[in-house]
Amino acid sequence: MAMRIVRFGMATTSALVVALIGMLWWSSHHALAGITISHALGIDSPRSAPGEMNILLIGLDSRKDQQGNDLSQAILDQLHAGDSDAGGYNTNTLILAHISSDNHVTAFSIPRDDYVAADGIEGYDHIKIKEAYGLAKAAAEQTLVDEGVGDQAILESKGREAGRAATLRAVRDLTGQPIDNFAEVNLAGFYDLASALGSIQVCLNNPVQDEYSGADFPAGPQTLDAAQALAFVRQRHGLDNGDLDRTHRQQAFLVSVMRQLRSADSLVDFTKLNSLIAIVQKDVVLSTGWDQDRFSRIGAIDSRDVQFQTLPVVRYDTVNDEDVNIVDPVAIKAQVAAAFNGGPPARPPQSSKIDVINAGDTAGLAGSVSEFLTQRGYAAGDVRNPIAGESTDTSVTFGAGADADAAAAASLLGIAAEPRADPALQAGHVVVTLGHDFVLPPAFDQPVDALHQIGDANSDSADPSVGSPDQGKPLDGTTIPCVD
Repeated sequence: MAMRIVRFGMATTSALVVALIGMLWWSSHHALAGITISHALGIDSPRSAPGEMNILLIGLDSRKDQQGNDLSQAILDQLHAGDSDAGGYNTNTLILAHISSDNHVTAFSIPRDDYVAADGIEGYDHIKIKEAYGLAKAAAEQTLVDEGVGDQAILESKGREAGRAATLRAVRDLTGQPIDNFAEVNLAGFYDLASALGSIQVCLNNPVQDEYSGADFPAGPQTLDAAQALAFVRQRHGLDNGDLDRTHRQQAFLVSVMRQLRSADSLVDFTKLNSLIAIVQKDVVLSTGWDQDRFSRIGAIDSRDVQFQTLPVVRYDTVNDEDVNIVDPVAIKAQVAAAFNGGPPARPPQSSKIDVINAGDTAGLAGSVSEFLTQRGYAAGDVRNPIAGESTDTSVTFGAGADADAAAAASLLGIAAEPRADPALQAGHVVVTLGHDFVLPPAFDQPVDALHQIGDANSDSADPSVGSPDQGKPLDGTTIPCVD
């Protein structure tokens, strides 16, 4: 599988920004006083093996501050981000970074429109992963209101904790990995960081002009003020690969930030340091468990020991008039486990056995679909034609304990009908019926190791019919990279 590797990428750079400022704050105060601390992770949550650490970085697309107050109109104007109602409480960026016992770092960007099971979110079966935060927040607040709670500060605090917990759960479910710490940054963080540093050095391969973000820059290296830096990192319209190119912009921005933070001038400029600490207090939420040892360990990471990748997407689709990314949860878990633990990606078998019934007119279709599923980790069951009395409609049914496998198989095959429980089926058993209307999914003819690496591009900004978009050149952190 062709992997996109970005050295010194956005995930680790974000972690290093937090780590450097955190170390400075700790050295002065010996505590994280004034920084918002979240308990959403929970003391009983799964943890990594001793010596290893998984950090989730959450970029919140909210036009609110940490207390739920609207950002000032002046900030919104600088962000070119619409009014305070735009964006809701979606997570615009989710990055899971793994630090090995010998301080090698592998980070995965999770595309925000990945269509995942809505574990624990009442009223939803599947959602875009970016929606977990906002939906859980709203549900928790409504429960409190129904119980008679009217204090807005309590509603906001409890709601956000529920949103964080739902996001952590969604990422764990998708990747199969524990999370040891997380850091959450709100939308204003980019602007505040650029303002504190005074200027940001960037480089563009081509001139750009975009009325939506306010980007209007020539090609080549240039120095941007805070407002221009925000336009640079927020531009999506007019770029060949939409959100994916915007991700490259964010990576380049953060490489520039890290170069400035590590410069001698930044580390001895106490006015600047105080401004950076104020940004963490205002724009960042940290999970419990951050301490001097963890800050120091992250801050000591060598940029040559960092790899940044993007989780694979099988195809684009539309569900309930929403553009979504269909993913293969089995492949994702195997890929992340291999990257974090070393060795070739293993395809762990699913616990469910899948029968495939050919109720259409295409000879050999059931056998081909069964092979397609077994290549992706599912256990092969019977391959046959329908017997008398069986439904010939395209459908997926399942026995006890096989609901998750049934939903994943339906998504892979592009079957829109909701999987149904069948008490007559054995536990751990799934039956896929291919009716006359069944159409093979676009990824059907691709082997497992050739799935498109679509990354963060979404269907309104890149055409999946032309194959994978340009993945961009690796960033090594040694120079200011030129990006599209």
